[in-house]
Amino acid sequence: MSDQKKNNKLTTASGRFYVENDNSKTVGPRGPILLEDYILHEKMAHFNRERIPERVVHAKGSGAFGTFTVTNDITKFTKAKLFNKLGKKTKVFARFSTVGGEKGSADTERDPRGFAVKFYTEDGNWDLVGNNTPVFFVKDPKKFGDFIHTQKRDPYTNCKSPTMMWDYWSLNPESLHQVLILMSDRGTPDGYRHMNGYGSHTFSMLNARNERVYVKFHFKTAQGIKNLTDKEAAEMKSRDMDYSQRDLLESIDRGEFPKWNLKMQVMTVEESKKVDFNPFDLTKIWSHGDFPLMDVGVMELNQNPDNYFRDVEQSAFAPAHVVDGIGYSPDKMLQGRLLSYPDAHRYRLGTNYEQLPVNACPYAVNNYQRDGSVRMDTNGGKAPNYWPNSFDQIEIDESYSEPSEDLGDSISDWYDRNSKIGDNDHYSQPRALFRDVMTKEEQDNTINNVIGAMGGITGPKKKDIIYRQLCHWFRMDEEFGSRVAKGLNIDVNAVMGAMGEMH
Repeated sequence: MSDQKKNNKLTTASGRFYVENDNSKTVGPRGPILLEDYILHEKMAHFNRERIPERVVHAKGSGAFGTFTVTNDITKFTKAKLFNKLGKKTKVFARFSTVGGEKGSADTERDPRGFAVKFYTEDGNWDLVGNNTPVFFVKDPKKFGDFIHTQKRDPYTNCKSPTMMWDYWSLNPESLHQVLILMSDRGTPDGYRHMNGYGSHTFSMLNARNERVYVKFHFKTAQGIKNLTDKEAAEMKSRDMDYSQRDLLESIDRGEFPKWNLKMQVMTVEESKKVDFNPFDLTKIWSHGDFPLMDVGVMELNQNPDNYFRDVEQSAFAPAHVVDGIGYSPDKMLQGRLLSYPDAHRYRLGTNYEQLPVNACPYAVNNYQRDGSVRMDTNGGKAPNYWPNSFDQIEIDESYSEPSEDLGDSISDWYDRNSKIGDNDHYSQPRALFRDVMTKEEQDNTINNVIGAMGGITGPKKKDIIYRQLCHWFRMDEEFGSRVAKGLNIDVNAVMGAMGEMH
């Protein structure tokens, strides 16, 4: 008997061969089951534990492996090794997701889409973790949990609540830019292949001379942008809850490999001090006219995971995972995610989540982390588990040190309420998006989507919430506000009066 045939025999998790996989061991043909039927217990115990906690956000997602190829020289900005040669290829894993829905929800819901890419580089894994929008709803991480609660289920009804959503948005005008995008047809992309992705945050780069610049990353879909109207998205939800997942999977199986062109914007440190807005504010974009897009490379997804759970469900991305030549910025939301994302993964997957195959760095990893649940490597063997020591050969490479960063402030405080007026201008950028970027059809669809969404506001505070949000729409664009008010059967003059009271 060959080893191959032996390896195909049915075994327990410990490798014990067994025969009876259909019937439990009982006292007689109709008697009770014996406690000694270990096979029954093992099968049921594993079944009971098959579901790990789903992600608090981005629970429903799809993913694929592929490659990133450098097409343009950006070494004057960064010493990151994945960019050090034209034509260089780096393996990647990308995951796309909806944000607010559970694992069983429809992936054509009106919702931002997560867009996360893990680059397996020789200097470690770089995770670029963003969305399909260049901005977000809030700019301070203290607000994140509260915001997400409004997108989940009401603690009383256990249903999604438009009232909670619009109440929160109306009380946080910084969300207006993202809400406008969400209410446009960009809020219901036609699958994952036909949407852009953004690092969203401001990051930094260091070149070989340790000169720093700030950057924003943009993945532009090579397939062209395609969105669903609100009606089309609702119809698709009733026909196929997994439309986006199926579309990505089947396109790769057919050999139609989706591609995205990675581009970036660059801002010097001096420019960051002179612009009339906060360049580290996640609710703001950088003008493409002032900071034009530069070509970097191409990402192609060309391999579906053999097992969804192993690679997609257990994949874990964190913006804290950068590599030499790429760094952080004073972006408050980014600073908050540096801690919260790895913490979420340790809760969901365990302290050794970075040893899972999809998350593991394929190159040498040397540190003094030991033990913890589900340790999957040699656990350091007999090597010492402390630093410094007189026995191992691990050393620090000083060439990877980063220069100090002058942020210009030395006073500790809780900022924002009394910040510069430019920091709290929440209307100019969404106004420009609505007036200058959207087509007439996109404007009409967005207004109709807002009317439909705000029409779901209920309860004793309904009038207050609607008026408050209408005031924000009016400040953004008077025609927009008037048309939404008319669609909700609200007297425009009453809204104007409410705006005066708010002032």
